[in-house]
Amino acid sequence: MAEAERIIGTPDTPEAAGAEPEQGESAPPRGRRRITVLFVVAVFAYTLDLVSKLLVVAKLEHHAPIEVFGDWLEFHAIRNPGAAFGFGAAFTVIFTMIAAAVIVVIARLARKLYSLPWAIALGLLLGGALGNLTDRIFRSPGIFQGEVVDFIAPKGFAVFNLADSAIVCGGILIVLLSFRGLDPDGTVHKD
Repeated sequence: MAEAERIIGTPDTPEAAGAEPEQGESAPPRGRRRITVLFVVAVFAYTLDLVSKLLVVAKLEHHAPIEVFGDWLEFHAIRNPGAAFGFGAAFTVIFTMIAAAVIVVIARLARKLYSLPWAIALGLLLGGALGNLTDRIFRSPGIFQGEVVDFIAPKGFAVFNLADSAIVCGGILIVLLSFRGLDPDGTVHKD
């Protein structure tokens, strides 16, 4: 929790009040916030996911799978009430609340965002979370219980969608940035 507070910051912490960075950290760079980049990436990821799901529902649902690369990759429309790999189908409402919480955390973090790589990573997470949240809210069987449209089916792996891909890519990027010591505010710490 302390790490999350350090990154997000709170109004009553020295970092939020403009105090000097701790030893081993560099000062945040001067410059513009990267909020625009975050939202452009999020809108792009969300739009791509939304359009792909609309096409899948209109053209592929209730039809035979389409082979993309033989039996190695198919487009196969399914409805997933659970999380990744179909886990937790009985907890759709909880997954909806988690996605909404992720969106709120990203919006809060955006006010301290000066790092371009973090803006891209958070934009991917935001766009993916919005894509799957849209399904959870507006698709059947009902509000906050909707099933997510998945359609990318690699051989021997779970079926997923473009929102899932954006979330995974954003998550991997965040892990890499954390290992490199780059914080969302642009500071670099050496541990």
